[in-house]
Amino acid sequence: MGRPSRLGDEDRSDYASALDEVIASPEIRRLLERSGFPGGRLRVLGLAAVARTTAAADAEYRRYADLRRQARGGRREAGVSPLSGPGDQERPGAGVLAVLGVLTPVLAAVAAATFLLLGYGLRLTGSLPALAGTLVGVGWSSLVVAAVTGLVSVVALYRTAAKQSADGTADVPDRSPALQDAREAWLAALRDRGIRPFLLQRLAETATPPAGPGEGSGFSSPAFAGPEFSGPGFESSGGAAGPRLPDTRR
Repeated sequence: MGRPSRLGDEDRSDYASALDEVIASPEIRRLLERSGFPGGRLRVLGLAAVARTTAAADAEYRRYADLRRQARGGRREAGVSPLSGPGDQERPGAGVLAVLGVLTPVLAAVAAATFLLLGYGLRLTGSLPALAGTLVGVGWSSLVVAAVTGLVSVVALYRTAAKQSADGTADVPDRSPALQDAREAWLAALRDRGIRPFLLQRLAETATPPAGPGEGSGFSSPAFAGPEFSGPGFESSGGAAGPRLPDTRR
Protein backbone atom coordinates (compact mmCIF):
# COMPACT_ATOMS: atom_id res chain seq x y z
CA MET A 1 0.00 0.00 0.00
CA GLY A 2 1.36 3.47 -0.90
CA ARG A 3 1.57 6.59 1.13
CA PRO A 4 -1.62 7.67 2.95
CA SER A 5 -3.78 10.15 1.10
CA ARG A 6 -3.52 13.75 2.22
CA LEU A 7 -6.75 15.05 3.67
CA GLY A 8 -8.31 17.65 1.38
CA ASP A 9 -9.19 21.10 2.63
CA GLU A 10 -12.92 20.53 2.07
CA ASP A 11 -12.81 17.42 4.31
CA ARG A 12 -11.21 19.11 7.31
CA SER A 13 -14.58 20.32 8.59
CA ASP A 14 -15.81 16.70 8.55
CA TYR A 15 -12.69 15.67 10.45
CA ALA A 16 -13.27 18.35 13.08
CA SER A 17 -16.90 17.24 13.47
CA ALA A 18 -15.85 13.60 13.89
CA LEU A 19 -13.27 14.66 16.49
CA ASP A 20 -15.89 16.58 18.45
CA GLU A 21 -18.23 13.58 18.37
CA VAL A 22 -15.57 11.31 19.84
CA ILE A 23 -14.62 13.82 22.53
CA ALA A 24 -18.30 14.19 23.45
CA SER A 25 -18.77 10.41 23.78
CA PRO A 26 -19.47 9.12 27.32
CA GLU A 27 -16.24 7.10 27.40
CA ILE A 28 -13.97 10.05 26.66
CA ARG A 29 -15.94 12.42 28.89
CA ARG A 30 -15.64 10.01 31.80
CA LEU A 31 -11.89 9.71 31.31
CA LEU A 32 -11.54 13.48 31.06
CA GLU A 33 -13.38 13.99 34.35
CA ARG A 34 -11.32 11.30 36.04
CA SER A 35 -7.96 12.59 34.84
CA GLY A 36 -8.72 16.31 34.99
CA PHE A 37 -7.26 16.79 31.51
CA PRO A 38 -8.89 19.77 29.73
CA GLY A 39 -11.10 18.83 26.80
CA GLY A 40 -9.99 21.86 24.78
CA ARG A 41 -6.38 20.76 24.92
CA LEU A 42 -7.38 17.24 23.89
CA ARG A 43 -9.15 18.70 20.85
CA VAL A 44 -6.04 20.67 19.90
CA LEU A 45 -3.98 17.49 20.10
CA GLY A 46 -6.51 15.68 17.91
CA LEU A 47 -6.44 18.43 15.27
CA ALA A 48 -2.65 18.43 15.24
CA ALA A 49 -2.54 14.65 14.72
CA VAL A 50 -4.69 14.69 11.57
CA ALA A 51 -2.05 12.91 9.48
CA ARG A 52 -1.71 10.13 12.05
CA THR A 53 -5.40 9.54 12.68
CA THR A 54 -6.55 9.71 9.04
CA ALA A 55 -4.00 7.07 8.04
CA ALA A 56 -6.06 4.47 9.90
CA ALA A 57 -9.02 5.09 7.56
CA ASP A 58 -7.02 5.64 4.38
CA ALA A 59 -8.75 2.91 2.36
CA GLU A 60 -12.21 4.31 3.07
CA TYR A 61 -11.04 7.84 2.30
CA ARG A 62 -9.55 6.80 -1.05
CA ARG A 63 -12.83 5.20 -2.07
CA TYR A 64 -14.80 8.27 -0.98
CA ALA A 65 -12.45 10.63 -2.84
CA ASP A 66 -12.57 8.50 -6.01
CA LEU A 67 -16.38 8.46 -6.03
CA ARG A 68 -16.50 12.20 -5.49
CA ARG A 69 -14.03 12.79 -8.31
CA GLN A 70 -16.09 10.62 -10.65
CA ALA A 71 -19.24 12.52 -9.70
CA ARG A 72 -17.50 15.75 -10.68
CA GLY A 73 -16.40 14.42 -14.03
CA GLY A 74 -12.83 13.67 -13.06
CA ARG A 75 -11.98 17.27 -12.26
CA ARG A 76 -9.68 18.35 -9.47
CA GLU A 77 -11.10 18.46 -5.99
CA ALA A 78 -12.46 21.83 -4.85
CA GLY A 79 -10.10 23.84 -2.72
CA VAL A 80 -6.97 22.31 -4.32
CA SER A 81 -6.10 24.99 -6.84
CA PRO A 82 -2.35 25.18 -7.51
CA LEU A 83 -0.65 28.52 -7.63
CA SER A 84 1.08 27.68 -10.90
CA GLY A 85 1.40 24.84 -13.33
CA PRO A 86 0.62 23.96 -16.95
CA GLY A 87 -3.05 23.94 -17.83
CA ASP A 88 -4.28 25.69 -14.71
CA GLN A 89 -3.05 29.25 -14.88
CA GLU A 90 -4.84 31.97 -16.81
CA ARG A 91 -3.89 32.83 -20.35
CA PRO A 92 -1.33 35.67 -20.52
CA GLY A 93 -3.63 37.86 -22.63
CA ALA A 94 -6.72 37.48 -20.48
CA GLY A 95 -5.81 40.36 -18.20
CA VAL A 96 -4.92 42.68 -21.07
CA LEU A 97 -8.19 41.96 -22.86
CA ALA A 98 -10.15 42.64 -19.69
CA VAL A 99 -8.43 45.99 -19.23
CA LEU A 100 -9.00 46.96 -22.86
CA GLY A 101 -12.64 45.93 -22.63
CA VAL A 102 -13.16 48.35 -19.74
CA LEU A 103 -10.99 51.24 -20.94
CA THR A 104 -11.99 51.33 -24.63
CA PRO A 105 -15.62 52.42 -24.12
CA VAL A 106 -14.58 55.00 -21.55
CA LEU A 107 -11.82 56.52 -23.71
CA ALA A 108 -14.02 56.48 -26.80
CA ALA A 109 -16.82 58.27 -24.93
CA VAL A 110 -14.42 60.92 -23.60
CA ALA A 111 -12.99 61.47 -27.08
CA ALA A 112 -16.47 61.72 -28.60
CA ALA A 113 -17.54 64.32 -26.05
CA THR A 114 -14.37 66.34 -26.61
CA PHE A 115 -14.60 66.33 -30.42
CA LEU A 116 -18.30 67.15 -30.45
CA LEU A 117 -17.88 70.05 -28.06
CA LEU A 118 -15.03 71.51 -30.09
CA GLY A 119 -16.77 70.94 -33.44
CA TYR A 120 -20.08 72.46 -32.43
CA GLY A 121 -18.27 75.26 -30.65
CA LEU A 122 -16.44 76.22 -33.81
CA ARG A 123 -19.70 76.05 -35.75
CA LEU A 124 -21.35 78.42 -33.31
CA THR A 125 -18.56 80.94 -33.64
CA GLY A 126 -18.49 80.55 -37.42
CA SER A 127 -14.72 80.15 -37.57
CA LEU A 128 -12.89 77.31 -39.33
CA PRO A 129 -15.96 75.60 -40.75
CA ALA A 130 -13.88 72.83 -42.38
CA LEU A 131 -12.18 71.92 -39.09
CA ALA A 132 -15.49 72.13 -37.26
CA GLY A 133 -17.07 69.65 -39.66
CA THR A 134 -14.15 67.26 -39.27
CA LEU A 135 -14.30 67.41 -35.48
CA VAL A 136 -18.04 66.78 -35.47
CA GLY A 137 -17.64 63.77 -37.78
CA VAL A 138 -14.82 62.31 -35.64
CA GLY A 139 -16.89 62.91 -32.51
CA TRP A 140 -19.88 60.98 -33.82
CA SER A 141 -17.58 58.15 -34.97
CA SER A 142 -16.02 57.98 -31.51
CA LEU A 143 -19.49 57.88 -29.98
CA VAL A 144 -20.41 54.90 -32.16
CA VAL A 145 -17.18 53.14 -31.15
CA ALA A 146 -17.93 53.78 -27.48
CA ALA A 147 -21.45 52.34 -27.83
CA VAL A 148 -20.28 49.21 -29.66
CA THR A 149 -17.37 48.48 -27.31
CA GLY A 150 -19.58 49.12 -24.30
CA LEU A 151 -22.13 46.61 -25.56
CA VAL A 152 -19.39 44.04 -26.20
CA SER A 153 -17.99 44.56 -22.68
CA VAL A 154 -21.42 44.05 -21.10
CA VAL A 155 -21.94 40.82 -23.05
CA ALA A 156 -18.46 39.58 -22.08
CA LEU A 157 -19.07 40.33 -18.40
CA TYR A 158 -22.40 38.52 -18.52
CA ARG A 159 -20.84 35.43 -20.10
CA THR A 160 -18.02 35.41 -17.52
CA ALA A 161 -20.49 35.68 -14.64
CA ALA A 162 -22.62 32.88 -16.10
CA LYS A 163 -19.58 30.63 -16.51
CA GLN A 164 -18.41 31.23 -12.96
CA SER A 165 -21.90 30.52 -11.66
CA ALA A 166 -21.99 27.24 -13.59
CA ASP A 167 -18.55 26.26 -12.29
CA GLY A 168 -19.61 27.03 -8.74
CA THR A 169 -22.69 24.86 -9.12
CA ALA A 170 -20.62 22.03 -10.54
CA ASP A 171 -18.25 22.21 -7.58
CA VAL A 172 -21.04 21.26 -5.19
CA PRO A 173 -20.44 17.63 -4.21
CA ASP A 174 -22.87 15.12 -5.62
CA ARG A 175 -25.30 13.82 -2.99
CA SER A 176 -25.87 10.41 -4.50
CA PRO A 177 -26.56 7.52 -2.11
CA ALA A 178 -23.30 5.76 -3.05
CA LEU A 179 -21.27 8.87 -2.27
CA GLN A 180 -23.11 9.40 1.00
CA ASP A 181 -22.49 5.78 2.02
CA ALA A 182 -18.79 6.14 1.21
CA ARG A 183 -18.58 9.31 3.27
CA GLU A 184 -20.31 7.71 6.25
CA ALA A 185 -18.04 4.64 6.01
CA TRP A 186 -14.97 6.89 6.02
CA LEU A 187 -16.19 8.90 9.01
CA ALA A 188 -17.05 5.74 10.96
CA ALA A 189 -13.61 4.23 10.29
CA LEU A 190 -12.01 7.55 11.15
CA ARG A 191 -13.78 7.73 14.50
CA ASP A 192 -13.34 4.09 15.49
CA ARG A 193 -9.87 3.26 14.16
CA GLY A 194 -8.19 6.64 14.07
CA ILE A 195 -9.44 9.30 16.45
CA ARG A 196 -10.71 7.22 19.41
CA PRO A 197 -7.53 5.09 19.83
CA PHE A 198 -5.39 8.22 19.60
CA LEU A 199 -7.39 10.07 22.26
CA LEU A 200 -7.40 7.05 24.56
CA GLN A 201 -3.63 6.77 24.21
CA ARG A 202 -3.13 10.43 25.01
CA LEU A 203 -5.37 10.19 28.07
CA ALA A 204 -3.51 7.08 29.25
CA GLU A 205 -0.20 8.90 28.92
CA THR A 206 -1.43 11.81 31.01
CA ALA A 207 -2.46 9.53 33.90
CA THR A 208 0.25 9.72 36.64
CA PRO A 209 1.06 6.28 38.11
CA PRO A 210 1.35 6.06 41.95
CA ALA A 211 4.85 6.24 43.37
CA GLY A 212 6.28 2.78 44.06
CA PRO A 213 8.05 1.65 47.24
CA GLY A 214 11.55 2.98 47.65
CA GLU A 215 10.95 5.95 45.34
CA GLY A 216 11.97 9.18 46.97
CA SER A 217 14.41 12.01 46.92
CA GLY A 218 16.88 10.34 49.28
CA PHE A 219 17.45 7.67 51.93
CA SER A 220 15.17 7.94 54.91
CA SER A 221 14.68 5.59 57.83
CA PRO A 222 12.57 6.06 60.97
CA ALA A 223 15.38 4.64 63.11
CA PHE A 224 17.75 7.43 62.13
CA ALA A 225 15.31 10.25 61.50
CA GLY A 226 13.77 10.27 64.96
CA PRO A 227 14.39 13.14 67.39
CA GLU A 228 16.20 10.90 69.91
CA PHE A 229 18.98 9.91 67.55
CA SER A 230 22.16 11.94 68.14
CA GLY A 231 24.89 9.72 66.77
CA PRO A 232 27.20 7.22 68.48
CA GLY A 233 29.07 8.30 71.58
CA PHE A 234 26.87 11.30 72.28
CA GLU A 235 24.07 11.89 74.68
CA SER A 236 20.62 11.57 73.21
CA SER A 237 17.69 13.69 74.08
CA GLY A 238 16.40 10.95 76.40
CA GLY A 239 19.41 11.19 78.75
CA ALA A 240 21.08 7.92 77.78
CA ALA A 241 24.86 8.30 77.91
CA GLY A 242 27.20 6.90 75.35
CA PRO A 243 30.74 5.52 75.98
CA ARG A 244 32.82 7.59 78.47
CA LEU A 245 36.25 8.94 77.52
CA PRO A 246 39.24 7.99 79.76
CA ASP A 247 40.36 10.53 82.36
CA THR A 248 43.84 11.82 81.43
CA ARG A 249 44.27 14.15 84.41
CA ARG A 250 47.07 13.30 86.81
